[in-house]
Amino acid sequence: MSECKIKLSATDDVKEFVTAAEKCDFDIDIFYNRVVIDAKSILGILSMDLTKILTVQTYGKNKDFERTLRKFAVA
Repeated sequence: MSECKIKLSATDDVKEFVTAAEKCDFDIDIFYNRVVIDAKSILGILSMDLTKILTVQTYGKNKDFERTLRKFAVA
């Protein structure tokens, strides 16, 4: 399992993130406070407060998805 903090500022960012997540054959979760959303659910992510920094937990490895994570990563 690995963890990363990301920021998805626009709807297009969410679409790109979900498209990359859907190509993975392992679970990916997004956390904010006590809310946990499946990262492959575009409606779930859009229902979150996108003005906040989100925590992503991945339960596997995929180089393409890791590239997408780096694109949206925050320090």
